[in-house]
Amino acid sequence: MRTDRELTFEDVLRYAGAHEAQATFEAQETLLTVGRTERPEPTGSTDPDAPSACGCGGACGREDAGAGGEVGSSALDKRVDRRNALRMLFGAAAIGSQVASACTPLSGATEAEREAKLLEWEEYFKGHFKLMTAEEKAATIRRLERLTELRKGVSVGISSTDAQPGVVFGYAFNISKCQGYRNCVDACVSENNQDRNSRMQYIRIFEMEDGVVDLDHADATFQHEVPAEGHFYLGTQCFQCANPPCVPVCPVQATWQEPDGIVVVDYDWCIGCRYCLAACPYWARRFNWGPPEVPAEELNPRQHYLGNRLRKKGVVEKCTFCIQRSRAGRLPACAEACPTGARVFGNLLDPDSEIRWVLENKNVFRLKQDLNTEPRFWYFTD
Repeated sequence: MRTDRELTFEDVLRYAGAHEAQATFEAQETLLTVGRTERPEPTGSTDPDAPSACGCGGACGREDAGAGGEVGSSALDKRVDRRNALRMLFGAAAIGSQVASACTPLSGATEAEREAKLLEWEEYFKGHFKLMTAEEKAATIRRLERLTELRKGVSVGISSTDAQPGVVFGYAFNISKCQGYRNCVDACVSENNQDRNSRMQYIRIFEMEDGVVDLDHADATFQHEVPAEGHFYLGTQCFQCANPPCVPVCPVQATWQEPDGIVVVDYDWCIGCRYCLAACPYWARRFNWGPPEVPAEELNPRQHYLGNRLRKKGVVEKCTFCIQRSRAGRLPACAEACPTGARVFGNLLDPDSEIRWVLENKNVFRLKQDLNTEPRFWYFTD
């Protein structure tokens, strides 16, 4: 990932205004704690007709915003090319809703609501996950755990376990054994805290007539007793391609491939442009058109920052080979739940692993091999 890219308007708002915003929030929190409801006196302006400070740290562009307003003006005056102009547009759209929230008085909110709002603002101003220090990662994880507790009333543990050296994950699917039961689908939904409202599913099980692999005309919504005579079943999900077409199209580098082959998303950096969704030839990515909902009693508390932690509206998500499980030495939920043993998962670099045995002893194939995406997901038959 490149870290020397040109500064954009969104970067300025995120970073240059972060310290000023933090100071404003701390001052506001102090006022609220002692029961005061009046706003701080405006600074940086002697005009009696000037508007009073709103507590947004200058992000709304008022003349009394101090250094934050000056930084915003400088950024807007800068000459930009078409690419940066587009980034500025996205940045302005993203900051707009945050500014509106910041200018809303918190005096009528409960203590928990005030705490959640402050934590949300701290989260908004954090940096890209790959650029964080270990201390910054620990701090954002603590905030996210606390936010989940405030919003859901459930205590969760969010890990940030890195890829282990000498490990590259791979998957194989035995078409001969799959009977179309879809236990894997249910296990995936539950394990990865997928939206119940939209019935989001990372995995699709296609039913096809014997002898014909045709995903364009296959049925993944069948509602009848399985297995159906004269048919076979083939599952798809994210294939964690070695040459993933979804990664280079992201304009803000919110998605990337980890050393163990898992393609991940920093949900807090995603701007929802859906370029990655359009680029994926395997229908593996999902977009949250609304706020995802997971009942508190169904929430999986064992989470990973780059995996199954709670997502939000307007971002793209996907299968990560259950990164919270696989990096802890466990099978993905789909492989563990399969009642017929059709799913094989393991370390491609381990010569004694089951996945390596399959690749060396079975006739395997991959979908759309002509695209040179090099998916780390193979199919085979007995």
